[in-house]
Amino acid sequence: MKLKSLLALAVTSVSLSVAVAQTMSNEDIAERIKPVGKVNIAGAASASAAAAGPRSGEEIYKAACTACHAVGVLGAPKTQIAADWQPRLDEKGFDQVWKNAVNGINAMPAMGACGDCNDDDIKSAIEYMIEGI
Repeated sequence: MKLKSLLALAVTSVSLSVAVAQTMSNEDIAERIKPVGKVNIAGAASASAAAAGPRSGEEIYKAACTACHAVGVLGAPKTQIAADWQPRLDEKGFDQVWKNAVNGINAMPAMGACGDCNDDDIKSAIEYMIEGI
């Protein structure tokens, strides 16, 4: 008897689900099953960033670097302060400073805080930060 009751309940449930689905419009169904979020992968260029074209070093700096480099968080060299940058540049050279920014160093993660930057973007941001020194 229990098996017949469960089977009857299952058939009724499926019938009701089909009836509800048939009364929903395609737009209602699309809204009901749409994704609840998006996944962003650090370092992967977003389509909107690529469509916007190249950004200047200043734009990249303002979007991703300023939080740490404006005030020197955890020893980050401050923007356009020769005393912070010159020892690094003299000791390591620009290419090594750039590689450190791309790969991460000390508290700075790889690519800094820029989730949609490429190596050239990081280079432009560094060039902006050392401009005039």
